[in-house]
Amino acid sequence: MKQKSQTSAISPARLAAFRILRRVEEQEAFASALVAGLDDLSPKDRALAQEITLGVLRWQREIDYFIARYTRRPVEKLDSPVRIALRLGVYQLRHLARIPPSAAVNESVSLVKRARLKSAAPMVNAALRNAARHLTDEAGEGIEDSIEKKSIEVSHPRWMLERWIKLLGEDEALALAAANNLSPPLVFRVNTLRADEDETLRALGEEGVRVEQSEFVPHAFTLRSGQASKIARRAASGDLYIQDEASQLVSLLVEAKPDHRILDLCAAPGSKSSHLAALTRDRAWIIACDLYQHRLATLAQNCQILGAHSIDAVAVDATNDLPFEEKFDRVLLDAPCSGTGTLRRNPEIKWRLTREDIDRLSQLQTALLDRAARAVAPRGRLVYSTCSVEAEENEEVIRRFLESGSAFRLIEPRAHPSLVTDEKFVRTFPHRHNSDGFFAAVMERID
Repeated sequence: MKQKSQTSAISPARLAAFRILRRVEEQEAFASALVAGLDDLSPKDRALAQEITLGVLRWQREIDYFIARYTRRPVEKLDSPVRIALRLGVYQLRHLARIPPSAAVNESVSLVKRARLKSAAPMVNAALRNAARHLTDEAGEGIEDSIEKKSIEVSHPRWMLERWIKLLGEDEALALAAANNLSPPLVFRVNTLRADEDETLRALGEEGVRVEQSEFVPHAFTLRSGQASKIARRAASGDLYIQDEASQLVSLLVEAKPDHRILDLCAAPGSKSSHLAALTRDRAWIIACDLYQHRLATLAQNCQILGAHSIDAVAVDATNDLPFEEKFDRVLLDAPCSGTGTLRRNPEIKWRLTREDIDRLSQLQTALLDRAARAVAPRGRLVYSTCSVEAEENEEVIRRFLESGSAFRLIEPRAHPSLVTDEKFVRTFPHRHNSDGFFAAVMERID
């Protein structure tokens, strides 16, 4: 009876966060998708669950430093439910001042008991009470290796931080890491296939929603104040589409026309395909491909909601010869990648990715680009993009492709000058532009 009363005291938000974090760790699920499915929680509890879940993942390395310090045990040796309960408690103690320390401690202990690990409860209780008494302790304290210390301070894997220091320099690498630990803005575009942009923005304003047009991407709007639920409601009806401005920019770089044949090779869930349909007033012919049928089903459902009827969804393994006899005026390859430009949204990627994954993905991207190039008509355009900030997945892939004797040339992208590099590539970064980190190269077939 006593255990039942203790576990029943767990708040719905913390219980949801605990369950999601277990699925992220044990099943390699993605936290944002699971949080989006918390329809049974009140708006307040859902917001707290989201904040705690993503906060724990963003600050996991820093949190684990303190767990090891206060338990005097290697974090990886702890049972998964115990580790997660401790992370929840330490995150709330150190990052959420509005949460009473007693709630952070007691509910973490109750979570361990609920997971049927009652024997670990005294250790969790002692460690968190110790953490609550030492909130002025600094992350990485006592570590002499400067890179190791900084990787703990900014909560990124050491190998990842070292790569970024080589790419950007130490100051910018640390700024990028710091930006990754912030919540991204809510950005959307009005779906002009179903709604008028001016009327939609006016209606949102009347509902108390203030938005700001992007400095870098035409017709991309960022929520500045008001209820995000007002935007979510209109997104559910298809009047607008929530999409980061860097992702929207990729569609614009295609420069699609209403009479074009367009191939989107890695299209699911349809963000860019549906944007291309809107940009061409639903009068182009768009083939949207993906390897998996369930992802194509999601794409088709999204396109139906958005009223994008010019899109045909086709299951294709783009590492093999493409099943199309015709050539396309525009080919978009938004390639599978490490996703290191989206760590604000998907912080779990930091803890799953390895150095070896970067090289493996680079080889896959090279193979996909070769297939995509074969589908481009003479004088047609090929756009290659990723949501990665790694040079091996971006500049190096394009350089190899162009140096291999391919019949393509780089062309100047029509983008904000601050986004275009000296080599004519498009680059966005969270710490520079407050957008996802994207790369794009625009090429034209010359034979």
